[in-house]
Amino acid sequence: MVLSEWTSQVRRGILEYCILLLISREPRYGYELVTILDQWESLAVTEGTLYPLLRRLLKEKYIDSFWKESESGPPRKYYTLTSAGQLLLDTMSLEWNKLSGAVHQLETNKGEERS
Repeated sequence: MVLSEWTSQVRRGILEYCILLLISREPRYGYELVTILDQWESLAVTEGTLYPLLRRLLKEKYIDSFWKESESGPPRKYYTLTSAGQLLLDTMSLEWNKLSGAVHQLETNKGEERS
């Protein structure tokens, strides 16, 4: 497997997790999510990647949306977490913590003794 393929697969799941995290804190609009994620090169996402992901999450009822007038332009579509989305996020958080903890142990050679 080429490194870029591996990176792409890893990023896909992590981006969904990060988007749900951001939306769980407060309603967000699409370009705002792009701007926030751009702060980290490894999480940077284009609108062409973000909006299909948001549409899928809407279709699966993990997020909901509403329109709100903007002070600096046209109305913006904001996204919020549904109760199903909160449950998904909670489950993802547990799995992420277990996974990242295990990887950290391997990286620091603390997990080699397990069988």
